[in-house]
Amino acid sequence: MIVLVAGVSGSGKSTIGSLLAGQLGWVFEDGDALHPAANIAKMHAGVPLTDEDRRPWLLAVGQWMDQQLAAAGSGVIACSALKRSYRDQLRHGRPALRMVFLRVGRETLAARLAARHGHFFRPELLDSQLADAGIPLPSEPCLVVEAGRPASAVVREIVSRLGLAAYGGASQGSEPRDEAEA
Repeated sequence: MIVLVAGVSGSGKSTIGSLLAGQLGWVFEDGDALHPAANIAKMHAGVPLTDEDRRPWLLAVGQWMDQQLAAAGSGVIACSALKRSYRDQLRHGRPALRMVFLRVGRETLAARLAARHGHFFRPELLDSQLADAGIPLPSEPCLVVEAGRPASAVVREIVSRLGLAAYGGASQGSEPRDEAEA
């Protein structure tokens, strides 16, 4: 099984994904690391990405998932997957994929981005991401989780709602660390 943790920049994808993978004993990949250099340069310069810019990145995310699944492994990947079309593309042919979309209020996102240092995503791009973000509708196979709270609580909810405590070898008594916040 692959769990893709989606949401806009600052929603806590990397923090939640890393904690989730750690609790389950699964491999974690930060999808930001799969962006082509040209995408990173654009975001660093404050230029929003287009659908065309995102195409090779989404292919790389899909390839990572396919490699994990082919190795009969499980994993967690953080990937914004803002639009339904992106999520549909990533889901296509991957029945073992579960998606979780982290929903966070704009004020919390802005504060998180302002406090984040050393990341190529510029805080002024937040509004372009929010404009692109299509919160999954109830008809879409995607778990939507409120993530403006401690990361440990978000991870517990994901594990519970996806039924992963018994699946991935994480024991019921195993709790994610409380000190990390998304």
